[in-house]
Amino acid sequence: MNTHRKQLMALAHPVYLALLASVAAGIINTLWVSRLGGPAVAAVAVATNTENVLLGVALVFGSGTTVLVAHARGARDPGAVRAAVRGGRALCALVTPVVVAGGLLLREPLSRLVLGEGDALSLAVAYFAISMPGIAVFFAQNLVDGILKGTGDTRAPMRLALLANGLILVCDPFFIHLYGVRGAAASTVLCRCLTLGVGLSVLRRNKLLRECAGARPSEGTWAASRRTLRTGLPMSADFTVRQAGALALVAIVARLGVTAVAAYSIAYKVMYVATMAFYAVRQAASIHTAHSRGAGQDAGRQIGRQAVLVSGVVGLAAAVLLFVAAPWIMAAFGAGPAVAHEGTLFLRCVGPYLLLMACFIAVGGVFEGSGGAPALLRVTVLGTAVQLPLAYGLTGLGLGLPGVCLALASAMAVQCGAVPVLFRRGRNQAEADVSLARAA
Repeated sequence: MNTHRKQLMALAHPVYLALLASVAAGIINTLWVSRLGGPAVAAVAVATNTENVLLGVALVFGSGTTVLVAHARGARDPGAVRAAVRGGRALCALVTPVVVAGGLLLREPLSRLVLGEGDALSLAVAYFAISMPGIAVFFAQNLVDGILKGTGDTRAPMRLALLANGLILVCDPFFIHLYGVRGAAASTVLCRCLTLGVGLSVLRRNKLLRECAGARPSEGTWAASRRTLRTGLPMSADFTVRQAGALALVAIVARLGVTAVAAYSIAYKVMYVATMAFYAVRQAASIHTAHSRGAGQDAGRQIGRQAVLVSGVVGLAAAVLLFVAAPWIMAAFGAGPAVAHEGTLFLRCVGPYLLLMACFIAVGGVFEGSGGAPALLRVTVLGTAVQLPLAYGLTGLGLGLPGVCLALASAMAVQCGAVPVLFRRGRNQAEADVSLARAA
C-alpha cells in the first residue's frame, strides 16, 4: 500500500468514528426530546443549529493549532510546537468570553427571530441560558482535540468523542425526565465537562508535548496567536460559507412544499454517513501535509492523489448503495408514501454530487495543510455562488429535487475544475520563491 495512503487512512478512520458518534448522539438526543412535544423539539433544534454555527468559530483556533503543531512536529522544532500551543490557547481565551457573553445577551432576540412567539420561545431561551456558558467547555474541548491531532494522535480525540457522546446518551433520559428541555442542556454541558477533564489529562501525558515542555517558545504569545488566527480563519470562513449555503438551499427546497422539505431533510441526514468520511480524509490530509512540509518534503500532489483515491472510493460506494437501498432507507425513517417517493428520487439522483464532493473535500485538506486555505475559500464561495441561483432556477422550472441534485453536482464540478488551477499556481509560486532565494 502507498505510504501516503496508509498514513491518511490511519489518521482518518478515528476522526470519522468521532464525527459519526456526534451525529448519532444528536439524533438519539432529538428522539428523547421529542417526547416533550413539538415546541421542545423546535427549541432544541434552534440551539443545536446555533452550536453548529459556533463550531465555525472554534475552527479558527482548533484547526489553526492543528496545522501549526503538525508543521512544527515535522520540522522537529520543540520551540515552534510550544509557540503553536500557546497561540491556540491565547486565541481561544480571547474569543470564548466574547461568544459566551454575546450569546447570553442575545439568546432571547435570537430565539424570537427564528421561532417567533409561543411556547418554543421560552423553552429555547431556557436552553440557551445553560448551553451558552457551556460553549466555553465546547471551545476548550475543540482546542484540546486540535492540539492532539497536530501531534499526530487522532485516536485520543476519537476516544474523547465516544466518551462524551456515550455519557450524553446515558444521562439524557434522566435529566430530560427530571428537568425537561433545561435537563437536555444541563446533561450536555455536564458530560462535556467530565470529558474535558479527561482530555486535559490526556494532553498532559502526550509524548510530544512532554518532550517539548522544556523548550523556549520560538515566538511570543501575541505573535503566535496572530499566526493561529491567520492559519485558522480561512478554514473557519470556508466552513461558515458551506453552512450558510446549506441553510439557503433549505429555503429554496421549501418552495417545493412541505413534502419536499421533509424528504430532503431525511435524505441529507442519511448522506452524513458518507460526507463525514470525506471530512475525516480532509482532516487527515491537512495533518499529513502540514507535517510533511515541516519536514521539508514537497509531497502535496502525492498526498492529494491518495486523498482523492481514498475519499473517491467511499463516495462511489455511497452513491451505489444509496441508489440501490433508497426505498428501504426512507421506509426505515417511517416516511409516508409521498415523502418516501421524493426522498428516494433525491437519493438516486445525488450520486454524481457525492462522488465530486468526495474528491473536492478530500483534496481541500492539502490546501489547508500547505497554507492554501485562502485560495480554497475563494473556490468555495464560487461554488456557492453557482449552486444557489442554479438550484433556484431549476426548481422554478419544475425539476423538483432532481433539479437540486443537478445544481449541487454542477457547482461541485466547478469547484473540482478549479483545483488543478490552484495546484499550478501554487507550484509556480513555489518555483518563483526558490528562484528568488537562489538569486539572493
